[in-house]
Amino acid sequence: MVEWTDSERAIITSIFSNLDYEEIGRKSLCRCLIVYPWTQRYFGGFGNLYNAETILCNPLIAAHGTKILHGLDRALKNMDDIKNTYAELSLLHSDKLHVDPDNFRLLADCLTVVIAAKMGPALTVETQVAWQKFLSVVVSALGRQYH
Repeated sequence: MVEWTDSERAIITSIFSNLDYEEIGRKSLCRCLIVYPWTQRYFGGFGNLYNAETILCNPLIAAHGTKILHGLDRALKNMDDIKNTYAELSLLHSDKLHVDPDNFRLLADCLTVVIAAKMGPALTVETQVAWQKFLSVVVSALGRQYH
């Protein structure tokens, strides 16, 4: 079990309270699909993903990005039990969707870049430490069923 300080909990809660889920979700998933094009293979049913412009304009990608951020809400609300909170989602991504677990880390990195750009100087070292810890626990939980 991960130990969270009151400060870390407050930082993570603050980041989420200021997020525009539609904007940040879309930008994060689009960035992941553009920067790491091999991740597109999991989105074959989402239509044309042949170049950056079509990815950025794809409403299915935008909606899925928003869905991902709302999925992170579950981790926020269950910070003391993230692994069990994501057990079913991990199973879905490993057994049914066959997503390479490293892609969770890539998406987390893209999410961090987008949030850093949005927060600017408000993303202090302390804030980044808490955020990276949170995302590391989420990524580990999503990859749990692969082990």
